[in-house]
Amino acid sequence: MCNLPVQVVCRANAEYMSPSGKVPFIRVGNQVVSELGPIVQFVKAKGHSLSDGLDEVQKAEMKAYMELVNNMLLTAELYLQWCDGTTVEEITHPRYGSPYPWPLNRILAYQKQWEVKRKMKAIGWAGKSLEQVLEDVDQCCQALSQRLGTQPYFFNKQPTELDALVFGHLFTILTTQLTSDELSEKVKNYSNLVAFCRRIEQHYFEDHDKDSSASAASKSSKGYLPS
Repeated sequence: MCNLPVQVVCRANAEYMSPSGKVPFIRVGNQVVSELGPIVQFVKAKGHSLSDGLDEVQKAEMKAYMELVNNMLLTAELYLQWCDGTTVEEITHPRYGSPYPWPLNRILAYQKQWEVKRKMKAIGWAGKSLEQVLEDVDQCCQALSQRLGTQPYFFNKQPTELDALVFGHLFTILTTQLTSDELSEKVKNYSNLVAFCRRIEQHYFEDHDKDSSASAASKSSKGYLPS
């Protein structure tokens, strides 16, 4: 969204490479910066910001909605993946442990599950039922849907950090395979949020991939090999 050059590299051990143990993280030269907030501040210090056009009231509103997303959607995703017994056994443990040999795959998966459950207990989510979690997700989506309205982005015509954060979570919910569609159906109930995800996917990912492919093809025709 800042139109900065970036190369995406997939690594099975990404969270262990991250300084905070969380993703996403970026490496710029010898610096490694993890999680959205610090990444935004790092990029801003280099002269790039998506929210420069907002006034102070809008920036405060943006931060409030970002807190809502982190407190509700992120936590709900962790709950569904690590605290719902069926999902844990059929999806999460096999997927999380797949890059590693036995018994390391099982050890790391149980270790991660223990960490998430400890977090859930600390924030008061351990005693929640699946129905309560889904209701929290629905309320969050309703708030986001009302704020978005008919605009292309949350603050009209240009995306901000809020748009990036919301897209990341909603797109993950819509595309991640779980044992049921209950979570994704909560998002699909809000057509403007689904259209929002599709808009960003098409503009910033599909179009970018086309441009990259065209550029690589052009270089190949001139005798260059794509890196």
